[in-house]
Amino acid sequence: MGALALPRTVRDLVEEYDQKNAGIEDAIAAFDLAYDALGMAATVQGAYVEPVGSKSYLHASDLRKNLLKSGWKAIWMRLQIDRIASAKDKQLFERTIADPPPLTVDNARATFGDYFERPRFHILRGLAEAFADLDPAYKSHAKVRIGVKGLPKRIILSGWGDYSYGYARDRFRDIVNALAAYQGKPAWEHGEFSAMGVAFDLGEDAVLDGRTYLKVARRTYEKDEEFTTVDRGITVRRFANGNAHVFFDKWTLLDINRALAEFYGEVLPDAPEGEAAKRPSTEVAKDLQFYWSPPAVVASACEFAEVYGADQYGRQYERPSYRVLEPSCGDGRILDEIRQRGHRALGFEFDPSRAAESRAKGHSVVTANFLDQAPTPEFDKVVMNPPFYGRHYVKHVEHAMRFLKPGGTLVSILPATAHYDHGELKGEWRDLPVASFADAGTNVPTGMIRMRRAA
Repeated sequence: MGALALPRTVRDLVEEYDQKNAGIEDAIAAFDLAYDALGMAATVQGAYVEPVGSKSYLHASDLRKNLLKSGWKAIWMRLQIDRIASAKDKQLFERTIADPPPLTVDNARATFGDYFERPRFHILRGLAEAFADLDPAYKSHAKVRIGVKGLPKRIILSGWGDYSYGYARDRFRDIVNALAAYQGKPAWEHGEFSAMGVAFDLGEDAVLDGRTYLKVARRTYEKDEEFTTVDRGITVRRFANGNAHVFFDKWTLLDINRALAEFYGEVLPDAPEGEAAKRPSTEVAKDLQFYWSPPAVVASACEFAEVYGADQYGRQYERPSYRVLEPSCGDGRILDEIRQRGHRALGFEFDPSRAAESRAKGHSVVTANFLDQAPTPEFDKVVMNPPFYGRHYVKHVEHAMRFLKPGGTLVSILPATAHYDHGELKGEWRDLPVASFADAGTNVPTGMIRMRRAA
């Protein structure tokens, strides 16, 4: 009886990659010998007649690149990352292995380690990403709270006409797979999509591996059609105009509600004054008034405010030097970026310890409550991350506008509910990616508003 095959570890896969990488030239030489032997087997005394088959010249560099991609894919499959990763992460991985980094245990740990340290976070983030752009309600704390009837039971996907390709199909797959990861169900397989088309074409329930996947109500492409996924709690009605309406049953809708509520956290950062504060969504940020700005968010805010710096090659073009205000500068992360981009900045910070941290970096910071400062229109730009809690941000943004010169620009980072629920501030809105502030201690949906002072 053969020995029991033990599961292969990441280190085993990397070692296999290293061994095969070192043996590429030997493998090519062995292939060349085998090809020559095949030619001899098809001739008598080497009498040439015509080539035996075809032989393309093998480049060691091409084989090594293929081997490297295969090694990364093998680790992805061995660790079953596809069960945890969001749809966006899967796309990013596919782009990464098109030109992959060196395959080492340390690189594999850096790439995939967080999926094992925070699997629940990645599952919930995947669901939030899948639903974020479908309806503003999925970004609203007020509507995702358990017991609040605010989430839509139906969403609309356009361009459903082609079952093999298309944006609508991909969005539907992402929705189903995000729910499956949360519910602990199998991912939506390609066969289920194929069965979907079979059912519509033949007017029958589609059976795959002994399971009936679809129940068809109307059966022709010229008319409206409907199918219900088995064990998914989702019904799709496709209309003759190419749009599809996706309906969630009450249990699926409850799962969506619970997942988003868990991911966004129990704190409602812009809850009405006086509402009891609950614990923050993570343990990182103990102070509900302060969530530091991650580098990607800061860079996005500066770009949105047109506070430019050097290009990707480090070349500094002729651009105006701005004076920029940061009204709630914390430990100076936004000020860091403004200075790096070659502009002058002034910060205000109420907390003395954070103000001291910022000044220790060489920034000009006033330790004071910004709302108590008399406005003077002396700044070209304002880039800010005001306190979210209790909708204090409205007062901060409105006060900061008074510090702008005529024609000046303000960009403020805000909870998404400021735009989708309340709408007290008027300007150009831009969503930030899901979980942009996860490292700072909150998964609250966020975005940025750009406002300009009249010239």
